[in-house]
Amino acid sequence: MLHTEELGVMAGILVPLAFFAMIFGIVYLSKRERMAMIERGMDPRQNNISWMQPRPMQNYLGVGLLMMGAGFGLFLAYVLDSFVLIQKTNSDNPAIYFSLITFFGGLGLLISHLIEKKEATKEKRNNV
Repeated sequence: MLHTEELGVMAGILVPLAFFAMIFGIVYLSKRERMAMIERGMDPRQNNISWMQPRPMQNYLGVGLLMMGAGFGLFLAYVLDSFVLIQKTNSDNPAIYFSLITFFGGLGLLISHLIEKKEATKEKRNNV
């Protein structure tokens, strides 16, 4: 059985390795895809995949709604912890903070997705 110190050391080693492997895999596969397009006589600059094309408003909308949702979740967790869930012991409830930040951050991203989907269908109708 592993002790907590050993788990901490393993996490300190495995997390950076996993992050490096993920970045390396993304870059490697992207370069490989570009080389395959060049070998087939295609121009990689003209055949960008739709998710790789820059859409600045989409990025700002998603990040803005994510931050608003996370902020609202943090505020609601504070209000619940301070006024509603008053305990005899004066300890914090970290689970409430993490769960509400995650929930409202995800809700912000969902709203961002729905707005972007609505705009894409509106744009698609205008082009037809």
